[in-house]
Amino acid sequence: MTRLSAHIGYLYADVPLADRLAAAARDGFTAVEHPGPYEIPAAEMRRRLDDLGLGFSQITSGMGREGEKGLACLKGREAEFRAGFDRALDYAQAIGCPYLHPMAGVVTGGWLDAGEVYRTNLGWALEHCEGTGVRLLVEAITIPGYYMGTLRAAAELQDAFARRFDLLFDSYHAAVLGEDPAAWVAANVDRIGHVHIADHPGRHEPGTGRIDFSALLSALAGAGYGGAIGFEYIPSIPMAESARFLSRWKRLLPGASSLSTGVTQ
Repeated sequence: MTRLSAHIGYLYADVPLADRLAAAARDGFTAVEHPGPYEIPAAEMRRRLDDLGLGFSQITSGMGREGEKGLACLKGREAEFRAGFDRALDYAQAIGCPYLHPMAGVVTGGWLDAGEVYRTNLGWALEHCEGTGVRLLVEAITIPGYYMGTLRAAAELQDAFARRFDLLFDSYHAAVLGEDPAAWVAANVDRIGHVHIADHPGRHEPGTGRIDFSALLSALAGAGYGGAIGFEYIPSIPMAESARFLSRWKRLLPGASSLSTGVTQ
């Protein structure tokens, strides 16, 4: 069953982190995600999720300093990456989160060194996930200097690691790269473990840009995609209005409407 996941780093940013869970449930989301939710202890997070009928779909393993966008490819930061990964893995297991995203990071030095460090850290992280029920995600992100910048590179790396991790597909980044999101999903759905939704241009809610989300939904449903769909966009209007598209998405995605949030809407 497909969960519709609110990225509560982007959404509900005007309220305290702990209050964003109830706000997401109220508006019809059935899961949440956040890169670093650690201000809420894992036991408390699990209780809040259970009370609201929410899942937690993915977290990162450490963003690094402002602007670094991850640590996995940064030479000389291996110990920091691994400590952050261990913390995230423990937290993910405690709250029932199925995915960790070890963000690659923005390269400021040599790209060759970054590639070697990235692959070494990914291999180490994959070994640490064995037997935990948690899988890794890799995402192509179109931030200048970000090491993993294209869908092709992400897919090639996935194959090099015998598909031991899944891809995080983002509709906005795909459009920036000149890809047709629906066509790419239809051809590569077996690679995808998590989906991010934002329109292009502007990175706002669906319907504010040029992406054909009807075609993307048809591609996901037609391929039998059952993973979470995360909404990682910048709201252009208040969230109570912004989230109104969810009712239509639930009708179009098999199983999505059957997931009760436990909150009266």
